[in-house]
Amino acid sequence: MALKALVAALAMALLLGCGVVSGTVFTLVNRCSETIWPGLAGNGGTSLAGGGFALSTGQSVPVNAPTGWSGRFWGRTGCAFSASGVGSCATGNCVHGLKCAGSTGEPPATLAEFTIGGDAGKDFYDVSLVDGYNVPLSIRAAGGTGDCRTAGCSSDLRSSCPAELSVKGSDGRVIACRSACNAFGSAEYCCTGDHGNPQTCSPNKYSQIFKAACPTAYSYAYDDASSLVTCTHADYTITFCPSAAC
Repeated sequence: MALKALVAALAMALLLGCGVVSGTVFTLVNRCSETIWPGLAGNGGTSLAGGGFALSTGQSVPVNAPTGWSGRFWGRTGCAFSASGVGSCATGNCVHGLKCAGSTGEPPATLAEFTIGGDAGKDFYDVSLVDGYNVPLSIRAAGGTGDCRTAGCSSDLRSSCPAELSVKGSDGRVIACRSACNAFGSAEYCCTGDHGNPQTCSPNKYSQIFKAACPTAYSYAYDDASSLVTCTHADYTITFCPSAAC
């Protein structure tokens, strides 16, 4: 009878999802020389892991996402939070403090974007500089089938950022690099209005700087061919400073 009871309990746990990981596991890794505060925001205002936490140098944290989840991850830098999570960050800041709670970060920020189990069960992912750049970042797939290549930006664009796009901290150092759209807001750079399709919105001199430094990252809105990756049934490692460059 004890064995039957154990089997029944295990069956109930499976039905309820108790102790069983389903969907996709994202592992966030910090190889930077400073603490990074990841922000996590799902489309429609949903969030994972409360929307944010501190990630110390050398630390890795797994985050579970259900099938069908879509959203973005980004790194926040130069943050100061109280014990209750009130505070702000120098880059990638979100309005709710430590726990972004569904809100997205302020540009410029390097983004890791995902749609899990979308078309025909495929995952779609990319690293985007369309909202600018603040920290090196990569996405590596594990255990999946399909293209599944690594996407990212390992270069430190802060050192090569044009002056008109540079964001400086209180000490005068460049802490982030704005995109041309974020800096100038024109249709030409934002791919809006008369420039709202791939035929009329081409790479510009600023996006080409991003693309030369980070060939596998989105450099502007229609940079799909070399930047969007598809994979099926994979887990993903998101690494900040993948080459330990900062």
